[in-house]
Amino acid sequence: MIAAAQERDLFPYKMKDLCDASGLERQAIHFYIQQGLLPPGKKTGRNMAWYSDEHLQRLQLIRRLQRERFLPLKAIKTILDGRGGPFSPEQHLFLSQVKTRLAGSLDEAVPTEWIGVDELIARTGVSLEDIEESVAAGSVAHEGAGETLKIASRDAWMFELFGEMRRLGFTRELGFTIGDIAFYEKAMNTLFRQEIGLLSDRLSDLPPEKVAKMIEGALPVVHAFLNRYHSDRVRDFFSSF
Repeated sequence: MIAAAQERDLFPYKMKDLCDASGLERQAIHFYIQQGLLPPGKKTGRNMAWYSDEHLQRLQLIRRLQRERFLPLKAIKTILDGRGGPFSPEQHLFLSQVKTRLAGSLDEAVPTEWIGVDELIARTGVSLEDIEESVAAGSVAHEGAGETLKIASRDAWMFELFGEMRRLGFTRELGFTIGDIAFYEKAMNTLFRQEIGLLSDRLSDLPPEKVAKMIEGALPVVHAFLNRYHSDRVRDFFSSF
């Protein structure tokens, strides 16, 4: 009996309690568990589980990161998992100082708001299914679900570009889905991690304000290189036929 009472103290919340305390719907909490952002509750039956204060605190953090920083679930999971990169405390401090000096150039300086799915569909021409697939993949910041689903305005560009692909003929009937861009995302994430590794290894002895200016100047150069390199690869491929 004592053990049972202690266990109840450790796991005081049923799902309904967790929903009420966090302000999240049951569907959203189950989705976070499925995506690995939240550990499963302690099962006491086939359809019964209890949750701890740690579950509630993590849900509150997820919601805060979504609402205040408009982060997609993949980025939130990285934060929760503590996989910010293999950086020393000194490198973390250096990158934080560079970030402060880059604030005027980052999207953080641009106001972000939530866009309803009806408005997003009308603006971009994508379907609700396209949007829901992107949400399920954790690629965009969102809140709500179904008819109340909203997407962060700073992520609208993805659907605007995908809408252009739809109009060019890359339709769902031909098998093209928004999930097809996943390999681009994976490649860019790998590239970005390597870039950050180079910056932290080679520039950390320079003043952060100088590094920030170097990055601001280098970004358009790198973007132009990537665009040209991709175009050249397409040209070289079709030149071989």
